Amino acid sequence: MYILGINAYHADSSAAIFKDGEMIAATEEERFTRVKHWAGFPALAIKFCLQEAGISLAQVDYITIGRDPKAKFINKINYLRKNPSLVFGAIKRYRNSKDVTSLENEFKKIDPSVPYADLQEKIKNIEHHRSHLASAFFASPFDEAAILSIDGSGDFTTTMIAVGRGNKIEVLDSVDFPVSCGLFYTAFTQFLGFPHYGDEYKVMGLAPYGQPKYIDKVKKVLKFLPNGLYSWHDEFFVQPTKAGFKYENNIPSVGNLYSKKFVEEFGEPRKNGEELTQYHKDLATSVQRVTEELIVYILKHLKEKTGMKNVCIAGGVAQNSVANGKIAEATGFEGVYIPSAGHDAGISMGSALYQYNHVLDQPRAKPVYSAYTGSRFSNEEIETFLKSRNIKYRRLPDDELFDVVTDKLIEPGVVGWFNGRAEFGPRALGARSIIADPRNAKAKDLLNSKIKRRESFRPFAPSILKEYSKDYFTKSDPVPFMEKVFPIKPEMHALIPAVTHVDGTGRLQTVDKDISPRYYGLIEAFRKKTGVPILLNTSFNENEPIVNTPAEALDCFLRTQMDMLVLENCVVTRD
Repeated sequence: MYILGINAYHADSSAAIFKDGEMIAATEEERFTRVKHWAGFPALAIKFCLQEAGISLAQVDYITIGRDPKAKFINKINYLRKNPSLVFGAIKRYRNSKDVTSLENEFKKIDPSVPYADLQEKIKNIEHHRSHLASAFFASPFDEAAILSIDGSGDFTTTMIAVGRGNKIEVLDSVDFPVSCGLFYTAFTQFLGFPHYGDEYKVMGLAPYGQPKYIDKVKKVLKFLPNGLYSWHDEFFVQPTKAGFKYENNIPSVGNLYSKKFVEEFGEPRKNGEELTQYHKDLATSVQRVTEELIVYILKHLKEKTGMKNVCIAGGVAQNSVANGKIAEATGFEGVYIPSAGHDAGISMGSALYQYNHVLDQPRAKPVYSAYTGSRFSNEEIETFLKSRNIKYRRLPDDELFDVVTDKLIEPGVVGWFNGRAEFGPRALGARSIIADPRNAKAKDLLNSKIKRRESFRPFAPSILKEYSKDYFTKSDPVPFMEKVFPIKPEMHALIPAVTHVDGTGRLQTVDKDISPRYYGLIEAFRKKTGVPILLNTSFNENEPIVNTPAEALDCFLRTQMDMLVLENCVVTRD
C-alpha cells in the first residue's frame, strides 16, 4: 500500500511517501523552489517522492493532506460572531481553503491520466494537529506515550494534547485560535526586530546573552489555566487574522502581532537592523524562560493526566531545542521523542501515518531515527556536472577522502560537505553541512561573517560520535535530529569553544554509525588525529534553503569563503 502525504498551501510545503507504513522519501518544496518556507502546492516534492518510490500517481492508494477546512467549524463561526470585523479576512482564507479542497486540478497537472473520480476517492483530509501528533508518536519507539502538538496555528487549533497507544491516538483537549504559544513567541520575535516568518530561532539564540529580569512582566500576558493548558490577555495582541497572514508569491508572512498595550508595557519595538541593547537581550531571555515554563506546565499536567512514562512532541514550538533539552528533567518523562521535521513540513509525514495507522488500523513500522529521505546524487552524476562547469576536482576513496578533509579542517579550514540523501527538516545532520574544527575559537565569527553572513550571536552545533556524548555533555541521551540543547561539561568549554554557546550549552547531534556511516567515519578520522570526537556543523546554505543539488552546493562554495567542497567522493579546492 502506497500513501502520499502532503502539506500544501501552508508554510513549509512538503511531501512524503510511504510503502506499507515505511517512509521511502520525504522532502520540503523549498529545496526545489529555493524559496524559504515556500507555501504553495508541493508539485516538485511530490514528483520527487513518486520517482523515489518508482511508481506513478495512479499507483498511490491514498493521498493525505495535513489540513481539514471543516475542523472546528462551529468554533470558527462563534469566533467570527465575536469579531465581526474579521469576516472579510475569513472569506479570503475560505478561498484559500477551496484550493485545498480542489487538489484534483493540481494532481492532474502531475499525471493527467488519473481520472478526477479516482483522485477524489484517494484524497483524505487529516486535521493539522492530528497530523503533527501522528508524525511524532507513530515514528517513535514507544508503544504508549503522551503526545503534545504545539505551534502557531492550524485548523483553528494552536495546541493539542493526546495519548497514543499502539496504532491509535486519542485526543484529550486543545487550545483554540487565536490563543497560541507559537504566536506569543512570534509577537516578541517581531518586537525584538526580527520581522520575517520563521525568525523565532534568532530569539532562542539571543536569549543566552541576557538575564531573565522580566519573567514576571512577560508572564502577565499569559494565563496558566488549572486544566494544564493556557490562555492569554487579548489586549496585548493584535488579532492574528487582523494582523494579516499572507502568502504572496507562496512566501508566508504575518503582520505585527503586538498591540499598543504591548508597546506601553514593553517600550518601543526595535527596528530591524538597530543595535541590540542589553534590554533586548534580557527580554529575549525572559521570553525564552517563560516559554519553557509554559511547555513544562503543560507536560507536567499531561503526565499526571495520562500516567505515561514517555512523551512525543511536534509542532513549530517543538523546534525550540533549548526547551526540549530541559523537558525530561523538568517533567519526569523518561523518554522524549521529537521528529526531524517537527515543524509544519512534518505534517505531510504525519497525515500519511495517521491514515495508515489510526484510520486504516495497520500495524506500526520501525521507529524513525534517520532524517535522510531527500535528494541524492551518485559520484558519476557529480563528475559529469563538474566537468560541464570546467571545475577541477579529485575523486578519492573514503579512507583517503577522510584524511584529506580532516587535514583541511585542522589547518584550520572550512569545508562544504555534501553526502548521501538530504535531510528532511530544518537541521543539517551531516548530509548537507558546512563543517569546521570545533577547537578553533575563531571559527564561529568566521562562519557568521564570511560564509553564513548572519547575526554574530547565533551559535553553531556540535556533531558528536554517539558513544562519546557522556564525556562532553552533562546528559548522554541520544539526540539524532539535533533537537535538544544540553549543557557542555565546564571542563570541555575551552577545548571546543566554537560549539560552546555563551551559556555553556550546545545543540548537539549524536552521530550513530549505523544511521550516518560516512559522517561517522569522517568524525572518527578527526578524532584519531585530534582526540576530539566532534565537528562543528551548520547547514549548507547562505541565507537560502539548504542546498539540494551539486550545482547549488558549488554555487554556494564559489560565492563564499569556504576552503574545500566535498561532493560525495569528489573534492574541489580553491587552488
